[in-house]
Amino acid sequence: MTRTIVESQTKTAIIGFDQPFCVIGERINPTGRKVLNAELEAGDFSRVESDAVAQVAAGATVLDINSGAVFSNKMAEDPRYADNNFVEPDLMRQLVETVQAVTDCPLCIDSSVPGALEAGLKAANGRPLLNSVTGEEERLEMVLPLVKKYNVPVVAISNDDTGISEDPDVRFAVAKKIVERAADFGIPAHDIVVDPLVMPIGAMGTAGLQVFTLVRRLREELGVNTTCGASNISFGLPNRHGINNAFLPMAMGAGMTSAIMNPVALPVGPTKLAEKKAEVEAKGIVIPADMDDETFCQLFGLGSTKPRAGKEMEAIRAANFLTNNDDGGAEWIKFNSVNSGAAGAAGGRRGGRRRRA
Repeated sequence: MTRTIVESQTKTAIIGFDQPFCVIGERINPTGRKVLNAELEAGDFSRVESDAVAQVAAGATVLDINSGAVFSNKMAEDPRYADNNFVEPDLMRQLVETVQAVTDCPLCIDSSVPGALEAGLKAANGRPLLNSVTGEEERLEMVLPLVKKYNVPVVAISNDDTGISEDPDVRFAVAKKIVERAADFGIPAHDIVVDPLVMPIGAMGTAGLQVFTLVRRLREELGVNTTCGASNISFGLPNRHGINNAFLPMAMGAGMTSAIMNPVALPVGPTKLAEKKAEVEAKGIVIPADMDDETFCQLFGLGSTKPRAGKEMEAIRAANFLTNNDDGGAEWIKFNSVNSGAAGAAGGRRGGRRRRA
């Protein structure tokens, strides 16, 4: 049975067909996160620390660390900052060191810059996952030697010099090429985690079926583990969580063994909280003066003022249970006990007020 081993100094994450689904937390990534990007440019890594801790608490078994920041202000002062080959290696080292200082979760080193990949590999404890190699000749020649040198597993993305094909047979052929080229370097198939590329279902109606078919072929014909950017499937659609919650268990049923995703339900912010309170009060409902914000959120279905496991994690844990990858349902019970605790506590307090009345 294919097993991909990812390790920190003290912990091991196993990606495999007979293992619980591996959640690779995606939050430590400045791409598309303007606030995080600005903080990193200013040398502030506090959000990285909190994101790392929150993702592990929500159930991430591996943390992806992406160094793809754009330092526009520094660029204006020093033209070297316009070159990611200058920016990313040192930033990656700092990110890895920051995360390892607050958690011992295994890591995934993520960059398009070879120098940043190696900087991350040097700084990381244990055996991180490398993200990523593609079927492009130049990329194969740059990344596979690093994979061999540091004896680490690697994410293999199914696109090549021709780009991303909409034909699943072409994407399978690219994955097969990468596995075969890796073998030439002495890299075994169990150290290749293929990303078959998930297309948005809103743009391509067969996107889901394509992925499920591809994952089955990759498992049965190449014997490799698989991953994906899980939220890609719902891009541009309303109620993305609803799509993601259905997609993930179906992908798991087809044989997918991991996903790069956000495991955290983001906390309710002050603006949304104030708007909801105003809405409630406008309906004539009196909010008790001693009601804290967390209780209010639980009572009116807003979520939580604190980061917690997202709905996708609920779907994954249920699927783990149903596929016999949760012995006796222990993790399912633990997960629901933790996530219902706040609601139960809030209900208890409300019940107390009713009794006093």
